[in-house]
Amino acid sequence: MELVYETHSLTEDNERGLATGWLPGRLSEVGREQARLLGDRRRDDGLAAIFSSDLLRARQTVEIAFRDVSIPVFFDWRLRECDYGAMNGGPITELDRRSHFDVPYPHGESWREAIARIESSVRDVMLRWQGSRVLIVGHMATHWGLDHLLLGRSIEELEAAPFAWQEGWEYRST
Repeated sequence: MELVYETHSLTEDNERGLATGWLPGRLSEVGREQARLLGDRRRDDGLAAIFSSDLLRARQTVEIAFRDVSIPVFFDWRLRECDYGAMNGGPITELDRRSHFDVPYPHGESWREAIARIESSVRDVMLRWQGSRVLIVGHMATHWGLDHLLLGRSIEELEAAPFAWQEGWEYRST
């Protein structure tokens, strides 16, 4: 099975340095253009299905990118970003991820809980779409969940590694 991962496109919150978390978020003008480019890049990529977080920013990314394509699209709440609880929408500089690997954010969840939720979705995709090439559109937590499940990376490794945006990540699973 081939899994392709793409982040949702740039949001207004990203541009302001805010951690949207479980809030909907909206694509910025730059983000809408990124979504169009994602569609150009992936529409003829042999995808059997598209799976996406159900949060607005991910939905907008998929809807713009694939609006004129007949690939089936499935929105799954389990692919959401980590729920920062009371910190949803707050400054990204105040998230302190390390302190919340195991301890949930106030009124939210821990990173391990978020990764387990995402892994549940990915396992379902792998079971039902075995032998196919699928796209997953999500968030930082989605990326961490994929790297943890498919590459065996620890949460400590994931947090320590600098995030560098790129045009998708590809994973192979047997």
